[in-house]
Amino acid sequence: MPLINESYDSLPYVDTQVDEAGLAAARAAIDADIRTAGVNTADLHPALLPAAQYAPRFSDFVEREHARLDGNPASKLSGIDLTRYEDLEAPENTTPTSDEHRPELLAQWNRALKQAYTSAEFVQARLTQLGLLEKFGKNAWLVGNAQLEDVLRGVEAELADVRKQREEVEALRRAQQESVHGEIKTLEETWKKGVGRVLETEVAAEGLKQQILERRRAGAV
Repeated sequence: MPLINESYDSLPYVDTQVDEAGLAAARAAIDADIRTAGVNTADLHPALLPAAQYAPRFSDFVEREHARLDGNPASKLSGIDLTRYEDLEAPENTTPTSDEHRPELLAQWNRALKQAYTSAEFVQARLTQLGLLEKFGKNAWLVGNAQLEDVLRGVEAELADVRKQREEVEALRRAQQESVHGEIKTLEETWKKGVGRVLETEVAAEGLKQQILERRRAGAV
């Protein structure tokens, strides 16, 4: 009774190989179904098209930004204000009476000082980052490479283990299927004989029914 308790999704090691005629019939049925569905197999999936034929799709916001840039190629993206990092233009020199007579000149100097402070902070932070990169960048890069190598070795070991498990499962599957190969063939032959006997019984019953009808007709005449 081992076969009763066993269930296989497929039996590639014991199933009878499909002959060329059966394979051709299956392909013809598949082609007919594709034609019925209206699928053109000559057209490639968009993901398989060459880059020259690929048309990307963007959101409405991105499309409007592209249109703006196309309309004015000299324009720049306005997401980041870069003017604070440009060279500063100093306003006119002040005079002892600027506070009273030219307050707008003092406002210009205040804006210039704020921009100068911003640029100085940016440059100072940039120098700090470059100094840290020069001092620790090489070691950080080497440590990062070593960590990636450890990850790679772990992945390779896991891949080797999965491949080994797959080979073991395939070997076990082959052994199990081959161990019940004889039983499968016996049950298949028994099933075929049972179906054949059922058909023979149905044919004999139909023949007997025809004989009874003929005798009734003869008796009625």
